[in-house]
Amino acid sequence: MSLFSKAIHQTSTVLNIIAGISLTSLMLLTIADVILRGCNMPVVGAYELVALAGALAVGFSLPRTALLKAHIYIDFLIMMFPRKIRNIFNTTTRCTVILLFFLIGWNLMAYGWDLQKSGEVSLTLQLPFYPVAYGVGMSCFIQCLVMVLEIVKILGGKGHE
Repeated sequence: MSLFSKAIHQTSTVLNIIAGISLTSLMLLTIADVILRGCNMPVVGAYELVALAGALAVGFSLPRTALLKAHIYIDFLIMMFPRKIRNIFNTTTRCTVILLFFLIGWNLMAYGWDLQKSGEVSLTLQLPFYPVAYGVGMSCFIQCLVMVLEIVKILGGKGHE
């Protein structure tokens, strides 16, 4: 199991680095565009690039955020229950998350396929949309694997407390 855990951690770290690069690029592009607009020389396609980079930043950061438990937990009520009930609740919610992200990932892959077949591109820069849809869809599948890892931890007695 440690090989699976290590692979998930490494993959989520790589995706998180890409998300960080996307977020930094988005920020720098926005700053440059604002400054250059003041000089009457806006960055061509800035809106498109910010939208694509934003999708990558959000989508690719999901698995690492879940691994680090860096999102908000509102479980003060759950903590009142015995460990067995908490484990059942946490396992059930992880299974629900797996289903949700599998469906999102599946639909993003199908959407990416449709975008690729139709050849749809952005208006100004003519950038294809499908790689972003595929990338975020793949990230959703990685999120499913993160939740499987969480379930294994819960069942092994090392889950979220």
